[in-house]
Amino acid sequence: MPPMYHYAYQPPKGKFQRLIERLPRWAGPAGVGALISGGVAYTLLMRPTSAGAADQPTCIMKLLTGFDCPGCGGTRAAWYMLHGDIPAAAHHHAPLVFAAPFLAYLYVAWTVNQLGLPFKLPMLQISNKALVIFLAAWLAFSVLRNLPWTPFTYFFV
Repeated sequence: MPPMYHYAYQPPKGKFQRLIERLPRWAGPAGVGALISGGVAYTLLMRPTSAGAADQPTCIMKLLTGFDCPGCGGTRAAWYMLHGDIPAAAHHHAPLVFAAPFLAYLYVAWTVNQLGLPFKLPMLQISNKALVIFLAAWLAFSVLRNLPWTPFTYFFV
């Protein structure tokens, strides 16, 4: 049998790739934490509950079609969650309220594991089936919240 040849050519790395490889391990979690902090600060400063869903600024889908988009009410739900009012947050955006603890744990576990501490947190193993079910439920929520009938008007924002 003839010997197998393996080519060891690797394309040259760009400046951006070299920069990423030189960053400290804590830079990724710190950057994501800064973005989360900015979102929390924006939510607290803008007081989204004092304006209606159709007031400016509004999303382009709501402006053009009059329908609530899949993310409509998310900022108000975040504001209510930050103030501990979970039922009001679920009224504005139930899928966000459901997903928030999972997203928070994923961020904390990723950060702890990146910092090289002597202990590790287990990462959530979310199956594809669970992800598809969540996305299908979010899609159903997005459609049903736009229906004008009694059981669905609870989720109208």
